Amino acid sequence: MMDLAALNQVAEKMVAPGKGLLAADESSGTIKKRFDDIGVASTEDTRRDYRELLFRCTDALRDHIGGVILFDETIWQDAADGTPLIRLIEATGAVPGIKVDKGTRPLPGFPGETVTEGLDGLGERLAAYYQRGARFAKWRAVIDIGAGIPTRGAIKAGAHALARYAGLCQAAQIVPVVEPEVLMDGGHDIGRCEEVTRLTLQTVFEELYEQRVALEGMVLKPNMVISGMASGRKDSVQEVARRTLAVLKAHAPAALPGIAFLSGGQSDEEATAHLDAMNRMAPLPWKLTFSYGRALQHAAQHAWRGRRENVAAAQTAFSHRARMNGLASLGQWDGSKETAG
Repeated sequence: MMDLAALNQVAEKMVAPGKGLLAADESSGTIKKRFDDIGVASTEDTRRDYRELLFRCTDALRDHIGGVILFDETIWQDAADGTPLIRLIEATGAVPGIKVDKGTRPLPGFPGETVTEGLDGLGERLAAYYQRGARFAKWRAVIDIGAGIPTRGAIKAGAHALARYAGLCQAAQIVPVVEPEVLMDGGHDIGRCEEVTRLTLQTVFEELYEQRVALEGMVLKPNMVISGMASGRKDSVQEVARRTLAVLKAHAPAALPGIAFLSGGQSDEEATAHLDAMNRMAPLPWKLTFSYGRALQHAAQHAWRGRRENVAAAQTAFSHRARMNGLASLGQWDGSKETAG
């Protein structure tokens, strides 16, 4: 039987004040692209070495990271000295989590749209992940904006899968991170992003209600409301913050322990500045924090470049970004802190 009080306790720990989530769950294809960019071959050993250097940033994880999302390969891997990587995370007080979706596939009957797969056998996988030490999971639905899309049918299909996943997680005593991502790749303006994000969140919470998911035992991971990268538009920090909060206040129930944004292709400092601006618009009904992948790791990857002698520099770069985003989650960041000691 689901223990909602225990689920809520884990969710609150994940989004504790000044802390957010490290998304270290890049798929094999995604991390290969990141490694190609820094001239590193993507092998089981290099992926292990890179993630180990992140998880050994003990102070950064202890002070600024409430949870770490892992890829399936990583949760079973051991560090170079034989310590399971998941134990390194636990030792810092951060909550280990796991990405459980199996990626997107074309949605039949909906040209140009996709649905996320991975529900088959998910209950059994969740039980194994729990045994290994995972206490939360993540599932991503992808909503693209283009000519004639997204359709209501595709949004509903993605939201239904998210809700089914979330229900299975809570039955397995695992906190679901629910990630409906409206992509910022297109040529749309901020108004179109707001329109689609509103419809998406409305549909997601309708499906969560239908599947009897307890909102107190989950975390929402949405996109920010921002113009598409191909639009050539540059929205002000204040407009992104204002529109994003307006959407969330209208569609994200106050029962949620926290909302942890994805960065979605924003630059490191953009993602930090937007989060900070929203937290300065308090009071808010939920904690607002980060669940960043590239926006936390980009500088560290470029400092590392696969070389052992660069590990300390990479850890310094990662710790800096974690601290900046920790400050932003409290509404205490400003650009001068980027160059301060």
